[in-house]
Amino acid sequence: MNIKLINVGFGNTIVSNRIIAIVSPTSAPMKRLKDEAKEGGRLVDATQGRRTRSIIITDSNHVILSAIQAETIAQRFGTDGQGTEKRAE
Repeated sequence: MNIKLINVGFGNTIVSNRIIAIVSPTSAPMKRLKDEAKEGGRLVDATQGRRTRSIIITDSNHVILSAIQAETIAQRFGTDGQGTEKRAE
């Protein structure tokens, strides 16, 4: 079994096959989702005190806040998880 980790900023990583969605935090529904996850004890803040730039939703219904743009995290799916292109072996 090959587990791929995705860097979501500041040394925090997530197992890539657990991610359902990576979304922008600016809409009202996403703000509600964040608040509901906090109330339910399912919120993980990986921003290290910085501004939230993306919200990651997992298959376990956890909500992870990241200070990295959603587009940047999505690009890391095609790389080694750190932003470096994979080399053919």
